[in-house]
Amino acid sequence: MPTDASTRLAREEWSDCIAQHEERARIWIDPHLKRRSRGEKHPIWDFLFDYYAVRPSHVLRWHPGARVVLDDAADSPHAQWRDYSLCPDGSVTADVHAFLSHRRTDMENLLLLLRATQTNRTQFDCFGLHEWAMVYRQGQTRHDLPLRLGTDRTNDVLEAHDIKCTHYDAYRFFTPPAKPLNLTVLENTARPNHEQSGCLHAGMDLFKWAAKMGPLVPGELLLDCFELARDIRLLDMEASPYDCRGLGYGVVPIEMAEGKAQYVARQRAFAARAEPLRHRLVAILEDVLNG
Repeated sequence: MPTDASTRLAREEWSDCIAQHEERARIWIDPHLKRRSRGEKHPIWDFLFDYYAVRPSHVLRWHPGARVVLDDAADSPHAQWRDYSLCPDGSVTADVHAFLSHRRTDMENLLLLLRATQTNRTQFDCFGLHEWAMVYRQGQTRHDLPLRLGTDRTNDVLEAHDIKCTHYDAYRFFTPPAKPLNLTVLENTARPNHEQSGCLHAGMDLFKWAAKMGPLVPGELLLDCFELARDIRLLDMEASPYDCRGLGYGVVPIEMAEGKAQYVARQRAFAARAEPLRHRLVAILEDVLNG
């Protein structure tokens, strides 16, 4: 049985929500699908779908969120989706109990991670060097883009800095000679000890977590997280050792003082944008897990 709901949307209201959500999402989904149909890869934007393994079709799905009832919705797509319940009166709502029956442990672990990210000491002095560590003393690169400074100078830049990565999913892609250069040895089982809200990838990951929360997350919150991840991803690559100018993007030269200042300013702005989104995800998890 579904969890008690506190908000009801009439047919006209939820139909408008679906249309508005799809219109907003297609701005980025349609170009991705067109590239994919042509067999084209994009070294910046494909990351949002390939790395996070979130299907474009799932981004296009509007969910009302937990504790919301859609009236007159027996013929809505939600009535056919997993973890939704069709009620005798023809209304539809997310079945929180059904979702938690197979995802409770995942959601409890996610809540632990998000809470830790909120409370751990924030850092703004990593300068995006995780991407540099992923190509350090390696004969090949992860993206089909040239290195802006060339191989030797790229290695020199990394060696001239303290590497302070706190994000395990970035650290695990460091080349073998780069891993010992990180000030902390990161392990997947200890992620809550290190995740912190200043990290670009912690901000991008909100999109992944919102997607994994499925019907619990309102569509507008999912797209807010997606748009944040998209904007962060651009900085991630502009500050990387790759040269993105051929794609029409800029350079944040973190090997120079002015580049570091620019990186930190944008990093702080993204952390501020991420804070209320993370807070909302935590509030949803606390509500359904304690309900």
